[in-house]
Parts: sequence; C-alpha cells; structure tokens
Amino acid sequence: MPITINGSGTITGASTLATTVASPTLTTPNINSAQFATVTGTAPIYPCRAWVNFNGTGTVAIRGSGNVSSITDNGTGDYTVNFTTAMADVNYAATASSRQLTASGYLSITTDVNTSGTSLTRTTSAYQVQLQNVVGGLNDNPYTQIIFFR
Repeated sequence: MPITINGSGTITGASTLATTVASPTLTTPNINSAQFATVTGTAPIYPCRAWVNFNGTGTVAIRGSGNVSSITDNGTGDYTVNFTTAMADVNYAATASSRQLTASGYLSITTDVNTSGTSLTRTTSAYQVQLQNVVGGLNDNPYTQIIFFR
C-alpha cells in the first residue's frame, strides 16, 4: 500500500507508522529545479550559489562560507574566490561589501575590470575581486563579504 502525505500534512496508508512527522532531517538532499514557496506573489526565489566572509589582512582567513573552497591572496587588496563546485557558466552575479578601518571615505569593490582597465578573473571556478580605497589604491580589509547568485 502506498504512503501519501496530503497538503495539510496528513499521512495515509501507514497503518504501522506514526501519523505525524516532527522536525524531519534530510541527509544530503538533492533538489533539482526546485521552486521555493513565496510568502506573497508568484516570483521565484533564487538562492545564492556561493558566499564567503573573510579577513583579508595578514594571512587570509575565511570566517564562514558556502561553496567556497579557498581565497587566494593575489597581493594587497586583490583576492580570488575559488568555488568548491563550479558555476554553470560565467553569467552569475556577485555582490560584495567590505569594511575599511584605516582611511576615511568610501570603499570601491572592483569586479570584472579594475581601474586600470585590466580584466579580472571570472570563470566558472573562480572570481577575482579588488578592494580600492578612497585615494585609488588597493586595500587589505579585515571584513569582506561576497555573495554569488545564478
């Protein structure tokens, strides 16, 4: 006899099983082409594909991450984020923020092309970012966060 769970969570066809499921744990779930429910409206939700929070001063140290295997320190204020699992293509979006402690003013997050017009790395397996300070130089910062969407 098949076991079914209806939209209200009622289990049928389970004579010897419990009829409620409380706090189930999924071990290594595989979700392909899933659409997440929204609170209102019908617009789909696109979860981030990778994220990282790292300290870029001294020896680079990742504080927390998802789908990021490592950060390569290319020099002052210049980093490459390496993905654990490659992106489907290079058409992903990245957003970043960073906190500069030593100089006043804004901080520019440079991606794809730096201020000299040089292309930065954007592949399915890695993404290069540069952190520019208020006077146009590159800066190592203690707090940098980058999130990737596709």
